[in-house]
Amino acid sequence: MSDDEVREEKELDLSSPEVVTKYKLAAEILNKALQLVVSECKPKAKIVDICEKGDSYIKEQTGNMYKNVKKKIERGVAFPTCLSVNNTVCHYSPLASDETVLEEGDIVKIDMGCHIDGFIAVVGHTHVLQQGPVTGRAADVIAAANTAAEVALRLVKPGKKNQDVTEAIQKVAAAYDCKIVEGVLSHQMKQFVIDGNKVVLSVSNPETRVDDAEFEENEVYSIDIVTSTGDGKPKLLDEKQTTIYKRAVDKSYHLKMKASRFIFSLNGVFGDRALEEKRARFGLVECVNHELLQPYPVLHEKPGDFVAHIKFTVLLMPNGSDRITSHTLQELQPTKTVDDPEIKGWLSLPVKSKKKGGGKKKKGKGVEKSEAMEET
Repeated sequence: MSDDEVREEKELDLSSPEVVTKYKLAAEILNKALQLVVSECKPKAKIVDICEKGDSYIKEQTGNMYKNVKKKIERGVAFPTCLSVNNTVCHYSPLASDETVLEEGDIVKIDMGCHIDGFIAVVGHTHVLQQGPVTGRAADVIAAANTAAEVALRLVKPGKKNQDVTEAIQKVAAAYDCKIVEGVLSHQMKQFVIDGNKVVLSVSNPETRVDDAEFEENEVYSIDIVTSTGDGKPKLLDEKQTTIYKRAVDKSYHLKMKASRFIFSLNGVFGDRALEEKRARFGLVECVNHELLQPYPVLHEKPGDFVAHIKFTVLLMPNGSDRITSHTLQELQPTKTVDDPEIKGWLSLPVKSKKKGGGKKKKGKGVEKSEAMEET
C-alpha cells in the first residue's frame, strides 16, 4: 500500500471531521425515518407499505444532500426497512404482492439503515401496537434488550474486548429470565462495509467462534441485541421469505445473464422489492445458485415466544462513545427488576470521557453540515 493510500484510508475514519459529519447526517435521516415508520405501525396497516415508506423517506432525504459536489457521492438505503412481527426474529421485508397486515397487540421489530458516501448508520427498535404501558413478559423481553444495549454502549470503548460485551449482555438477559438470540452479530463498520472484521458475538458457543478483538478509538460499531422469552435458537422456516441479500465479495463466477450481472454489480445490502421485474428475479436466482450473494434469512422463534430487537450505531470518539441512532421506547412495566450489583455497576459507567483541561482540541470532534446542506 502506497503512502497516499495509507493516508487516504486513515482519513476515512473518525479522525476526519468530514467523515463524522457524514455518519451523523445519515443517522439524523435514519432517526427521522424510524420515527415515521413507528407512526405508521397501526392495526390493519400492510407491512410492505410501511417498509416502502421507510425506504422512500431515506432515498428522498439523502437525495437532497451533496447534490452539487464535483465528485458524485453515493447515498441512500444501507439496509432495507424490515418489520418482523411477534415470534419472527428478523429480516422480514416482504415483496409488494404480500398482503400481511399488523394487528392490535403485535410486537414489531423495526430494522433499517441509511448511508451517505458509504458511511452507514443502522438502527433497530421494538414497538408494541397498544395504548398504555407495555406489561408482562412483553415488557420483560423489551427491557432485557434495552438494558443489554445500555450495558453494551458502556463496554464498547477503547481498551475493552469483544468477549466482555458478549458475557455482559447474556447476564443482563438472564436477569429478565430471557435469552439473547444466537447468531446475531454486532460488527465494526467502515466505508461501504456494514459487517467489518471485528465482531461481537451475541452468544458464545462451540459452533460459533470469532477472533478476539479490542475496541479502538475512531472505530464505528453496529451493536445488535435481540432477546427472546423462548430458547433463543431461531429457525429458518421458509427460504422463499428471504428478500434481502449482500454481495459475497470473496466469490466470483462468469454470469451468463445480463440481469445477473446487474445484480452482482450492486454494492452493499439490498432488498429484492426493488427487483420485482421478472428478469431481475431470474438474475437473483442465478446469483444465489452460484453463492455470489449472501442471504439474510427470515428467522423465527416458536409461536407464542416474545422477541425484542434494539440496534444502534456508536462512534468511538476521542471524548467517549457517541450513540447516534435511537428511538424512545414506550413505557415498560417489566415483571423483573435488575438487582445484580455487576449489572448496576456497568450501567453506572460513563458514556462520555471527562474532558482533560488544557491541550489542543482533538481533530474530529466538531462537525460541520455546511457542505452537505449547501444548495439543497
